[in-house]
Amino acid sequence: MSESNLATPAPTATDETDSSLQAQPLARITRDGVEYTLLGTAHVSRASVAAVQELIGTENFDAIAIELCDTRYRALRDREAWRNLDLLQIIRQGKAGMVAANLALSAYQRRLAEQFGIEPGEEMKTAAELAEAQHKPVWLIDREVSTTLKRAYRSVGFLERFGILGGLTASLFERGEVAEADIEKLKQGDMLQSAFSEFAEQSEPLFRSLIAERDSFMSARLREESAKAQQFGTPVKRVLAVIGAGHLAGMTREIGVQQDDPATLTQSLNATTPPSQWPKWIGLGVLAVIIAAIAYTFTRGAHFGVEAIKVWVLFTGGLAALGALLGGAHPLSALTAFVVGPLKPFRPLVPVGAVTAAVEMSLRRPRVADFESLRDDVIDWRGWWKNRVSRTLLVFLLSNFGMVLGEYLAGIRILSKLI
Repeated sequence: MSESNLATPAPTATDETDSSLQAQPLARITRDGVEYTLLGTAHVSRASVAAVQELIGTENFDAIAIELCDTRYRALRDREAWRNLDLLQIIRQGKAGMVAANLALSAYQRRLAEQFGIEPGEEMKTAAELAEAQHKPVWLIDREVSTTLKRAYRSVGFLERFGILGGLTASLFERGEVAEADIEKLKQGDMLQSAFSEFAEQSEPLFRSLIAERDSFMSARLREESAKAQQFGTPVKRVLAVIGAGHLAGMTREIGVQQDDPATLTQSLNATTPPSQWPKWIGLGVLAVIIAAIAYTFTRGAHFGVEAIKVWVLFTGGLAALGALLGGAHPLSALTAFVVGPLKPFRPLVPVGAVTAAVEMSLRRPRVADFESLRDDVIDWRGWWKNRVSRTLLVFLLSNFGMVLGEYLAGIRILSKLI
């Protein structure tokens, strides 16, 4: 990289007093012979849409980059993308929690859409459509949302994870308008940052995963796409990047100072560390202790052993079934949870929720209409129980939670009898 190819980023604005760009944060920086125009937008602002239209209409760019990953781009362009959801495969692959989190974020975005009368991310969609109309390439430069959520979740401690999950759950029960403070954060920042604003402000690892890493990732993606264009004989000289205003300062800095190969950098920022094994081993250890305790009770007499087994069955099976019922499960699905829950020692790697959800799907298979209305139904917390897709996810999650809670309560009860 040649230092002569770098220019100090300077925010610019048009001279027209009535221009839509006047109030929009804008920066231009040149790197390796390519001028990058970074347009900071608010994801729920009609002014941002107008600014995108004006900038693309009045300036000549060789490529348009937008702050979207492939998954979010397809969801933005295809409002019916949820109908292609393979629910059974998601449950088998252990992705039910991630899908539920995405649905919760989708519900938050839909509430914003109703309040503002504009879909969040409309400026990104407009930029892509205008680029296609001008036969310009569209670069999707953001990191996959699932990767970002995984890295964010695994970057924080055990208690913080419960706070995040609790915050997502609580957001489902909020029926009023989005608070004015949150609206201002959206106008100045990023959709993911806004959704987790309370935690991101208090947790440096969470902020790094949600914002700082993506600043680096998107800057590297711009450089990577520019290099590819040069390699394939279609060099670009001017690139427009439409990004959330919260990324403007970070990306302007990153484009100027990055030294690593962009492909290597994006690969490292895409990597997800495997889940920590210690919770799994602790769970298996607790299970082993409980089994040993139940076996030991028989040495004190058959009556004590039978009582210990009863406690195990009632707590694990009962709370798993209760969790399933709280999720809106069919009575036969709840009965399945009651039967399968106590059998965990014989199938420690198969969650009770997977079996319960599979039975629920066979009894009340999600209809095409459920997939089509999924995005709208989950806006209101009651819709999660009304829609068969989201209800199946609840059955999976809550029966698992009930089983784990029952396991620990049963263990405490059995061990207390031995002391």
